[in-house]
Amino acid sequence: MNDEWYMRRCLQLAKLGAGYVAPNPMVGAVLVHDGRIIGEGYHAKFGGPHAEVNCIDSVKEDDRELISKSTLYVSLEPCNHHGKTPPCTDLILDHKIPKVVLAQHDPFDLVNGSGIQRLRDAGVEVRSGILEEEARWLNRRFICMHEKRRPYVIVKWAESADHCIAGEGNIPVKISNDKANRLVHRWRAEEAAIMVGAGTARADNPFLTNRYWYGGQPTRVLVSTHLDLPLRLNLFADGSKVIIINIEKHADEGHILYRKPASGSIDPGSIMQILYKEKVQSVLIEGGAALHQSFINSGIWDEIRIIQNPALQLPSGLRAARFNEEMPMRKIQLAGNQVAWYFSGTYLPKDHRSID
Repeated sequence: MNDEWYMRRCLQLAKLGAGYVAPNPMVGAVLVHDGRIIGEGYHAKFGGPHAEVNCIDSVKEDDRELISKSTLYVSLEPCNHHGKTPPCTDLILDHKIPKVVLAQHDPFDLVNGSGIQRLRDAGVEVRSGILEEEARWLNRRFICMHEKRRPYVIVKWAESADHCIAGEGNIPVKISNDKANRLVHRWRAEEAAIMVGAGTARADNPFLTNRYWYGGQPTRVLVSTHLDLPLRLNLFADGSKVIIINIEKHADEGHILYRKPASGSIDPGSIMQILYKEKVQSVLIEGGAALHQSFINSGIWDEIRIIQNPALQLPSGLRAARFNEEMPMRKIQLAGNQVAWYFSGTYLPKDHRSID
């Protein structure tokens, strides 16, 4: 077994935190002595112990004397600052771990190489860049937030075989099947926020919640230029946080946060500025077609996910957004529905088998 094998195990462990650790990154750690794994851990919950802590805590009593003679593998640079938990660099140095192998550095401003530097200054051998592309792909939302200063953007819609998302006159039509709907709820659980425009909120009256998958609930984001939607809509019903992007007012009123762009106009760039300021790490844009098209035209998107029902035709229906379609990077069949993924390419690893 080599460094890549142990790092791949770190990434497997890190994935177990999906949906529970945002806005923190998913991180896994493995402690190895003489070719034997003596400890494993991952960051399981936001605000909870980091992967390195859980890894070292998992070492059995009989093996604890081996910690200072072992190599620690971590999928992300250890933190070097006091946040909700103490610095992981302190933990590593306190246990006199002589070697640390990393997938990538942490782009968060309070870390950003300082963890690596502190370990090296203390005499720890540090090697970085093992499966770096795979690690960046796993934490693409976190990386995007700190490198691009905006949320990771996923544009999603369901369409008929003739590329329509609603019937004639914008009448809502059931397009995707139950299995595809469950997949959508999984997507909702994985993202920090879900966004729709005023037209979709008015026509579909969606709840914008995760009801069919485990995990948390996304923050709801509504783009309503003139605040002309009634507060009796389903997305306001349960008292959960809703961000309304508008040009009329900027205020907090209970669970509703009214946010007005500094520029006075609403466009993808100003929406991203607001969500970044609100610490929204990723957003799933579910509708409608005009909002989808504005993000596609602006180039502010990272993934496009399309669910298509090839057995459904909607003559004179509302057309879906259009983009320069190439072959999807990934495609699956779900009980008669087809699901396709398209990526902007920014965080794609060369080995596309890492995509999930």
